[in-house]
Amino acid sequence: MVALAVPVVLSELGWMAQGVVDTIMVGKLGPAAIGAVALGNAVYYTPSLFGIGLLLGLDTLVSQAYGRKDHDDCHRWLAQGVYLGLILTLPLMALVALASLNLTHFGITPTVGTPARSYLMLLNLGTLPLLLYGGTRRYLQGVGQVRVITVTYVLANLLNWAGNWVLIYGKLGFPALGVDGSAISTCIARVAMALSLLGFAWRYERQRGHPLFRHWAAPSLERLRSLVRIGAPAAGQILLEVGAWNLSTFAAGYLTPVALATHSIALNYASISYMVPLGVSAAAAVSVGHAVGAGDLQRARRAGWLALGLGTAFMLLAAVVFLAAPVPLIRLYTSDPRVLAVGPSLLWIAAAFQVFDGVQTVTTGALRGLGETRVPMIANLIGYWILGLPIGLTLCFVLHRGIFGLWLGLTSALVLIALILLRRWQRDSIRAQALS
Repeated sequence: MVALAVPVVLSELGWMAQGVVDTIMVGKLGPAAIGAVALGNAVYYTPSLFGIGLLLGLDTLVSQAYGRKDHDDCHRWLAQGVYLGLILTLPLMALVALASLNLTHFGITPTVGTPARSYLMLLNLGTLPLLLYGGTRRYLQGVGQVRVITVTYVLANLLNWAGNWVLIYGKLGFPALGVDGSAISTCIARVAMALSLLGFAWRYERQRGHPLFRHWAAPSLERLRSLVRIGAPAAGQILLEVGAWNLSTFAAGYLTPVALATHSIALNYASISYMVPLGVSAAAAVSVGHAVGAGDLQRARRAGWLALGLGTAFMLLAAVVFLAAPVPLIRLYTSDPRVLAVGPSLLWIAAAFQVFDGVQTVTTGALRGLGETRVPMIANLIGYWILGLPIGLTLCFVLHRGIFGLWLGLTSALVLIALILLRRWQRDSIRAQALS
């Protein structure tokens, strides 16, 4: 589990690092620039992560095929993932473009909304490579080839950092593009990531005597339906979860630029810690899927509980760090005294929900390895949209608790979701073992 989880965790941290690098690099431009990047990412990733979520069915299908030692079937699922990514690109880009036109029509201050719109339009150009990367990555994880994903992210982040430095501030003879330069740099890094993973998939298939493009599978409506049938609830779960947090960012935009910047920084840290159980979740999905494909459901149950132990242990450590050193963490982003006055309290709230966030994330992956994706979607619907967001928005705007009220509502959602999914994993894993 550790051998599989560590490279995947590093890959998730590499994914998160791109957004962190963007936020840090624009930090010198002031709170409005930080807020614009945060708002642009919030709007962009809500529909885009739905597309990525549809490809999560590859976790189940590829890993179970690999567990059966049917390598050719793994290859065929990769091809269908690429086709699905191509199908999704234009609709997702159209949604993002439509959203970007209306940013300043919903009360967002022009100092944040105007640069956010420009940033979003440029970021939208990287949608196809993002989806190609997503599908290829799921295939490589499913067949156990995870180290290359980590290496790709390291190189992509170095490329993104250099691109930010050059394009935001106008180095090496390039014009200073501000937040637009950050969006262009991110798109370039995405193209590099997609090409890298496709190249490695080609090399992997060639080494086993089955060249990737020579035996490339044709589109299969039946396989695409199977992929969407598993992936759609997973995509819905991601949309509900990410949409809830992105709505909180949107709501914070109605407060002040300082509140939005503080929210964005605290959310970045919570997202960084979240990447570790998210990586363990992917490892759980693959490990459980391998065991299910091999017909060893006792091993599948053991893998799920082991992943839960790893994810929970890390989140306990993250909570301690948030409680012990909030001010130094915030100073890495900005020295603005207004942000430093509010930020520690948000990190303390983040500390309170770390373990629950880890439990719900890892359990979602373990259930996906079994082929269960609907229950996590329903749990997120209830937790965030029926309980957490109504409480948070009421505390924020009706009872005038501001950004703190918003975060308290989201914390209540995570507690409920974790309890629902933990109970479901216990029940399903016992039932699967009894049937073996």
